[in-house]
Amino acid sequence: MKRTVIKIDENRCNGCGQCVEGCHEGALQIIESKARMISYLYCDGLGACIGQCPLNAIELEEKEVEPYSEYAVMKRLVDKGEATIIAHLLHLKQHNEQEYFEQGLNYLNEHRIAINMSKLQDSKRTIQKPQSSSCPGSMAMQFNAKQNSNVDAAEISSQLRQWPVQLHLLSPQAGYLRNADLVLAADCTAYAYGNFHNRFIKDNIVAIACPKLDSDKQVYVEKLTEMIDEAGIRSLNVVIMQVPCCSGLFQLAFMAAERAKKKFQSEKQ
Repeated sequence: MKRTVIKIDENRCNGCGQCVEGCHEGALQIIESKARMISYLYCDGLGACIGQCPLNAIELEEKEVEPYSEYAVMKRLVDKGEATIIAHLLHLKQHNEQEYFEQGLNYLNEHRIAINMSKLQDSKRTIQKPQSSSCPGSMAMQFNAKQNSNVDAAEISSQLRQWPVQLHLLSPQAGYLRNADLVLAADCTAYAYGNFHNRFIKDNIVAIACPKLDSDKQVYVEKLTEMIDEAGIRSLNVVIMQVPCCSGLFQLAFMAAERAKKKFQSEKQ
């Protein structure tokens, strides 16, 4: 599987922190005066951080990558020191990636690597706050949809179970995607269909995209393919408007399903 990843030249990096401000996912932090990737899981490869770097210390690199492995990530990070390890584990904890968090701790135990465990006890206190120019609204979250039987007829409870929802910002390795039913919806559909939450989002994970206005649509195909093969989504349902440009979203999903090793039954309604 090919993926675009961030590569940091620590010899050039002066720790100015401008790249951290450009990283909406919180995958970068300044540790010991250097920019460090502390979350390979949530780096979306868009490269917003590159435009912020005044020393050209960051570049995008496309390469073949194996499915996400927390053990492999920990192996890369241990040489960066305790502060980087703790930042990485806190990031997992903050994003409710408990399975990967436990795997990271297991790696440390198996390799007899000691860190200050007390720094992992209160992630809200220790985690770095987003910089003013970053986008807190793109921080990955998973939550339960509110159920309210006394809701007014004019008020409908949200059925959304995760954040973000824009396909460019979704990480194919996010925990909420594992064995999930994924709904890929054109941006306009939620505005056009009044019962969208109850009909399409309830009990599902949702991703939105626009086949006409969004750029780098090939990235969409690669992400969806990875979600099918690596995250193991159980189904992929596409919701589009009855307009010509919207059919492109179905084609993107179809291409991903064709490329994927795991196969779905195709059905169009």
